[in-house]
Order: sequence, then C-alpha cells, then structure tokens
Amino acid sequence: MPEVTYERRGVAVVLTIDRPERRNAVDPATADQLLEGYRSFEADDDARVLVLTGSGDQAFCAGADLKSAAAALTDEGIAKQWLAPRPHGPLGFTRLAASKPTIAAISGYALAGGLELALWCDLRVGTETARLGFPERRWGVPLIDGGTQRLPRIVGMGRALDMILSGRILESDEALAMGLLTEIVPPGKHLDRALEMAEGLASFPQETMLADRRSALEGFGLPLADGLALEAEIGGAVPGLGVEGAARFAGGEGRGGEGAGV
Repeated sequence: MPEVTYERRGVAVVLTIDRPERRNAVDPATADQLLEGYRSFEADDDARVLVLTGSGDQAFCAGADLKSAAAALTDEGIAKQWLAPRPHGPLGFTRLAASKPTIAAISGYALAGGLELALWCDLRVGTETARLGFPERRWGVPLIDGGTQRLPRIVGMGRALDMILSGRILESDEALAMGLLTEIVPPGKHLDRALEMAEGLASFPQETMLADRRSALEGFGLPLADGLALEAEIGGAVPGLGVEGAARFAGGEGRGGEGAGV
C-alpha cells in the first residue's frame, strides 16, 4: 500500500499522507512519495490547487517518523534510507516553491515536521481539534523543513520565536487568532472546505492571480523599492489583462463584492 495517495478532485489535487497508524508521520518512503506527488501536480496544467492532508481525523502529520529514525541506529538498510540525500527537503518538497496555490487541510495534530509541511502551504484550514506546534524542542531535533523561515513570515517573529523556543502546542482558536490558521471548521469538514476554497481560487482569472501570488511571496523581505520593482516586473508580464478586467468590471461583473472571497 502506498504511504501517499494522489487524487484529482475537480480542479484540485488532493495529496494525502496515508499512515494513520503512525499519526501520518513521514518516513523516507513517504518523503519520496510526497515529492513524486508534488511533481505530478506541478506537471498537470489542469490542476490549479494542491490540497495537502492526512488520513483520518487524529493527525494531519506528526512530523518525521522518529521510531523509524531510531531504528536506523541498528538497521543498516533503514540507515541508508534515512541518509539518502534529499536536496528538496527531508520531508519531500519543503525546500521547493509551488507555482500554484496550496492549501493544508488539518484535522488533529500538525506537529514538528508536520507543522512545517502545513507552513509550506499558502492557506491552512483546521478543524476545532487542530493542534499545532514544535514539540521536538523537548528531545533536541532541529527544524530543517522550513519552519524557522516560514513561521515568522506568517505570524511575525515574536510569536514565531515563542513557538520555536518553547515547543508549546497551540489549540485551534489561538492558531486562528495569530494567523497561523486561515479558518476553523467543524470536525470532519476540513477537506470539504479546502476543496471548496480550491474551487473558488480556480474560478478567478489565473494569470493575474498567480502573478500577484508570486509578487507577494518573492517580494517579502525585500526593501520596499525593490519589492515595488519586482511587482511591476511580474505584473507587467501579463499586459492587457488589467485592462480586460477593468472592462469586465465596467460591464457589471464583480460589483458589490460579488465573487470575492473563497
């Protein structure tokens, strides 16, 4: 049985970590399959949004499979799997940047590397049962799947350092209040809501939305003048589309906020 399933759901690809008996923790085989799924999504021009989730309701992902990693100390075969180079990220693709929107659909625990996978996504939908944090602080495992870089960009340095240094686990309401979660939904509704959001994102004119997404992501952290120049460069690469959009608005489309939000 595969550790990761890949499914087209309308305009979206649903990539599911399917190891509920291990709280969807990632071992080397799972990491390789996550990377393969990511590459398949990027290669599919008709797939407009990636939804990343975990099997079952107990966990989105509990991070790296530390029991498997510990077994590598005494099993040469397992050791070779863990020591194999993964330049795109220990958990598969965490050092790559998706070219299209991504959503994490979270139920239960998103911990350690699992939280880093969620941070890789643009948006994070969590159930009321969602619990997010870096408990590996307690046993001396470092964050090496982007957590130290992405978390401050999402919640600010002060809140990020609180989570990174203390290792405390946040409940869903606090995660929502600090912007770590985009939205909270009732138990069992996280994937449905993520797919609904994916359909909404896919309904917008794609070239301008993707250009704006790229400007925001690549311009973050640049001096303002450099960021504005980057925005002008990226936005200028889609000439005529702004004029077309203005014409549609003048014709009555999108008035009064119609169609806004996902």
